[in-house]
Amino acid sequence: MIQENKPFIPKLAQDLIAGTVGGWAQVAVGNYALNSHPFDTIKVRLQTQPSPPIYKNAMDCVRKLVKEEGPKGVYRGVMSPLAGIGFCNAVMFMSNGYFRRVLQNGDEKKALSIVEIGIAGSLAGSVMAFLNCPIELLKVKLQTQDPKGVIGANGKLEAPYKGVLDCGVRTIRAQGVMGVYRGMSVTLMRDAPSYFAYFVAYESFKRFFASMREDKQATTVDLLMAGGFSGFAAWLPSYPQDVIKSCFQNDLRYKSTTEVFKTLMKTSGTKAFFNGFAPTMARAFPANAATFFAYEMAMESMSKF
Repeated sequence: MIQENKPFIPKLAQDLIAGTVGGWAQVAVGNYALNSHPFDTIKVRLQTQPSPPIYKNAMDCVRKLVKEEGPKGVYRGVMSPLAGIGFCNAVMFMSNGYFRRVLQNGDEKKALSIVEIGIAGSLAGSVMAFLNCPIELLKVKLQTQDPKGVIGANGKLEAPYKGVLDCGVRTIRAQGVMGVYRGMSVTLMRDAPSYFAYFVAYESFKRFFASMREDKQATTVDLLMAGGFSGFAAWLPSYPQDVIKSCFQNDLRYKSTTEVFKTLMKTSGTKAFFNGFAPTMARAFPANAATFFAYEMAMESMSKF
């Protein structure tokens, strides 16, 4: 009986390694975390500002923040995503690879449909939500805190957070372990459709670009373009949920995400659910182009073993 040779590196490990490489690529391309974090800070500040708004637009937010706190103001909370980039990407691609193999039902040669790829991505997004929620909660708290202090769970003014660790310890001390999972339900509602669109867009664009080549193989430019466009696609079905999540995590006075939704609709209307959309789109393309390209190259290299 002829036995099929098993890969030297197990598939799960391949996804883990390639996902980590993809995360490193985000850092390597223009020092991504440092260069793009100001866009994220501006996004969160615009999402969580009161009504009437204190910022006219993204540039006005930058000017006021830098004037009040200096350049360091736009880098609040940078250590939280910076520390987790590699790990989060590893978990994302590992989960996605696992669920794809589940859908293949043991037949690794079976080509999944675009819908099945989306389902695997959505399930991976559900896993990612458990990582994203606490990481982003700490980031949001640091990005939105007033230099004079923060309002604690008891409603009293407390000293500002010194950093990610201090923010995490104080949050858990005041609200318990579940305190860092505030907004978990809306994070799930955001990440499941987001990662569905993310992987569907990437695979669709990659297949489309490859179909235009004589050898039916996607080029480096094709992979970069597909990755970049997938970054745009990921936000389209999930941005309003992200706004609600940021507001809920930032303000302990909200008792539920439903209350956030009603308040935003009453004070600002539907446009409130797209506050900060422009800076989000500005950083989406290069980050995801680098991530997917590095992932593909790593997987190709490991397939030769």
